[in-house]
Amino acid sequence: MSRIGNKAIALPAGVTVDVDSDNGFITVTGKLGSLKHVYSKSLDIKVQDNEIFITRKDETKESNMMHGTIRALVSDMVKGVSEGFSKTLVINGVGYGVTANGEHQISMKLGFSHPVVYKADDDIKLSCPSPTEIKVFGISKSKVGQVAADIRSKKPVEPYHSHGIHYSDEILVHKEGKTGKK
Repeated sequence: MSRIGNKAIALPAGVTVDVDSDNGFITVTGKLGSLKHVYSKSLDIKVQDNEIFITRKDETKESNMMHGTIRALVSDMVKGVSEGFSKTLVINGVGYGVTANGEHQISMKLGFSHPVVYKADDDIKLSCPSPTEIKVFGISKSKVGQVAADIRSKKPVEPYHSHGIHYSDEILVHKEGKTGKK
């Protein structure tokens, strides 16, 4: 039994929801854009009084598994089209830096012999508030997280000097180096 699936999702002003129960699609549209998702036909989605209710049609294993998952995904869709999602990455290292080349592309100096260029999709915006900071913004929570993870993988933080790319809220574990024999 899903407890999170039983909660109603409140719709903010300016957000509309279209449910196509025949094909199993839900489309959420807001001021920032539109998102579409396929849901299981063992669930029923209804919009009443500016709230979305998700219920199970039966008590099968599939509907029990998907009830809370679809509710969380639809809630993220509503938040994404109304507010959006963002992640902030920080670059540490001597000579390391980043510059923005438009809204969807950045160029990073990460200690290699060449600059590392990353180009995101059109629905993701990349900005550089400072030479060592990258901000990823978009309406899809999963795409924002994936782009941030892709950028982070270009130069992961090494544990001895903490050089590399990391999330702004990530706790870095610093290892002690060799101390030598005495």
